[in-house]
Amino acid sequence: MPELPEVETAARDLTAQAAGACIVAVEHLDWPRLIEPPGPEAFRAAVTGRRITHVGRRAKWLLMSLADSLMVGIHLRMSGSIFVAEARAPRDSHTRLVLRLDDGRALVLRDVRKFGRVRLLDAPSLAALEATLGPEPLAGSFTAPWLAQALRRRTTRLKPLLLDQAFLAGLGNIYVDEALWRARIHPERAADTLTAAEVGRLHEAIQAVLTAAIARRGSTLRDYRTGTGEVGGNQAHFQAYGRTGEPCPRCGTPIARLVVGQRGTHLCLRCQPRRGSR
Repeated sequence: MPELPEVETAARDLTAQAAGACIVAVEHLDWPRLIEPPGPEAFRAAVTGRRITHVGRRAKWLLMSLADSLMVGIHLRMSGSIFVAEARAPRDSHTRLVLRLDDGRALVLRDVRKFGRVRLLDAPSLAALEATLGPEPLAGSFTAPWLAQALRRRTTRLKPLLLDQAFLAGLGNIYVDEALWRARIHPERAADTLTAAEVGRLHEAIQAVLTAAIARRGSTLRDYRTGTGEVGGNQAHFQAYGRTGEPCPRCGTPIARLVVGQRGTHLCLRCQPRRGSR
């Protein structure tokens, strides 16, 4: 579930709390498949004794920079969260990885469903990861003209396209539903049928919902926690996502749920008409 706002929140929190700290031990690693090749022992040897210099984000990847140009990529997938805790704080059965720091605290990765992955990244592997990702929706390069041109080349439905990380990085089910509701566009519209006005509304909506969610420190549905171990606050402000049967905040029509591209999708059938779809 963690999408761009949740990963961005965690990255900012971890930079503020852990930058400058040294990893002195991999204290707990209860799920070996969490660590991608070359595997847990190589990971343990690589990170122990290295200082954390910065924690950033690319798409839904948390990127923890270590001394000597090594980076750890962490993908939280469906149910992961990572936060700083006191070294002696109790760990529950869903704790998968604990990195003990030299100041007595620890970085804790918790993942209920065991879908998360941790990857060692050097320059070539970071470049390979970058090659699989589209532009960042909050970057200056993501403009309405860029989006218009990119959509004109696609005939696929909007919802699956916006979820495609190679097209646009960082969006997931929550924020695609919220952006399409805000832009008043049906999720099954063909990408190349949008008018210039609709593209402008979609561009504005994507940036607005992401910016607001970051300001509210992400959305907690079940498992997500911020980098300080707290719940996010954006879930209280959903306009469409997860609100099946509740009145649309704009027109009062009950929010509907469809399945689009095998993903549950929430929308207002009055505010988001099908016109223009193939």
